[in-house]
Amino acid sequence: MAIVERTVQAPPDRVFAVLADGWTYSDWVVGTVHIRDVDPAWPSPGSKLHHKAGPWPLSLHDSSTVLDCTPGRRLKLNAGLWPLGAAVVDIRLEPIGDSATRVVIYEEFAEGPLRWARNKVNDLILHRRNIETLHRLADIAERSQAPSSRR
Repeated sequence: MAIVERTVQAPPDRVFAVLADGWTYSDWVVGTVHIRDVDPAWPSPGSKLHHKAGPWPLSLHDSSTVLDCTPGRRLKLNAGLWPLGAAVVDIRLEPIGDSATRVVIYEEFAEGPLRWARNKVNDLILHRRNIETLHRLADIAERSQAPSSRR
């Protein structure tokens, strides 16, 4: 399992606002190149976002499904990448004072051929990818306005 954490200089509600906007996933999730559709109920459990991952012409069309969601605290997804498989991605937010958030991503291949190829190399690849993913998420959350001040 790959576990990556980062302190984001934004409160949990602002970080969660980025997670709750399914249309931004291709901006911060490394490997996702395009969001094709987002269920109106996103990020409620059972809702999906439909994405395209990987470079053209090898890109794969699939979806990610919300397994669990606690607004401001947690978003757990089953991230599909078939025919390669799927991963469970658990993103947890912990407040640090009033203006920062510890964000932790736990990711593990859970289905398909990638599950059977679990090894240190896969964990290293997921770890490196999620370091960049959290860097991008932090950039968006830290530069966005607080939800209550948007016009």
